[in-house]
Amino acid sequence: MDRPALIVKPFSDSDRERWDAFVERCPQATFFHLAAWRNIIAEVFGHRCHYLLAERAGEVVGVLPLAEVRSRLFGHALTSSPFCVYGGAVGEPDALDALESAADALGRDLGVQHLELRNLEARHADWPRQEIYFTFRKALQPEVEANMLAIPRKQRAMVRKGIKNGLVSHIDANVDRFFALYADNVHRHGTPALPKRFFERLRQTFGERCEVLTVTSADGKPLSSVLSFYFRNEVLPYYAGDDFAARDLAANDFKYWELMRRSCERGIEVFDYGRSKLGTGPFSFKKNWGFEPQPLSYEYRLYKRDSVPQNNPSNPKYRAFIALWRRLPLPVANALGPYIVRNLG
Repeated sequence: MDRPALIVKPFSDSDRERWDAFVERCPQATFFHLAAWRNIIAEVFGHRCHYLLAERAGEVVGVLPLAEVRSRLFGHALTSSPFCVYGGAVGEPDALDALESAADALGRDLGVQHLELRNLEARHADWPRQEIYFTFRKALQPEVEANMLAIPRKQRAMVRKGIKNGLVSHIDANVDRFFALYADNVHRHGTPALPKRFFERLRQTFGERCEVLTVTSADGKPLSSVLSFYFRNEVLPYYAGDDFAARDLAANDFKYWELMRRSCERGIEVFDYGRSKLGTGPFSFKKNWGFEPQPLSYEYRLYKRDSVPQNNPSNPKYRAFIALWRRLPLPVANALGPYIVRNLG
């Protein structure tokens, strides 16, 4: 008997339930493949989304979330997916091919400069790629103390320093303390902050799957905070911020240990430290925890450009901008930041 034909079609609101059901059961799918990101990206940042669904005999067999990012400063792109470290098509092998072909055709029809697929693993040896980003994932031990002992000695000493300093972790009901620390932190590094309403929307949309953990001193001063995602058996600390005083008190180290400890106690099996760029401080910090970097394969179809775009703070051409941004008053930077960073996803 002939196999039913494979059909690729645009996502519609009526597909939401079966899209997410597929994502939940597909081993290659990630938290960033969930359909809710479509509305968040469209409504918070104003980007037009083009989610594609592959089905066979009415059953979903593959998905590809895409968003069109149009900017005078950074160009015109079709990306899977902005503001997400993982993306790309997931599903059955023939569905992957069909979805990528449809994305290629869509990119050409839209007149974008390039198509970007943020794959966990390489799929096309002949496509231009960017392999400067690495992810850090590690299985958690079932016992809390075993996880503590698995941390390399020097890093474990920093965690114990935070404990000795009497630091306390809290699960926050809102993003207020997190955003204050995050916005101040990115401003010190010379980069624009995402809008507070983005984080509020994440909490509202994903509920218990989106959690804010904040570390305070013994007297209640907020020092460090992280917004994490939970998906299946994994925890993914994704956005973070620290007070200037956090370093001396080892609050950042204590923060990630507390997230690890709490995750272990609730039965989470994988700690995903997220993406970092090779040669940066966060890359070294994660290695110090005993996590081995795994290269991410961001693959491109270039239509109206000669090389892969480098829209990141490490690009030398942005050094003057970074220096200027650091000098802006924080309220001014927070007001202007969303208009810039919306195109840097």
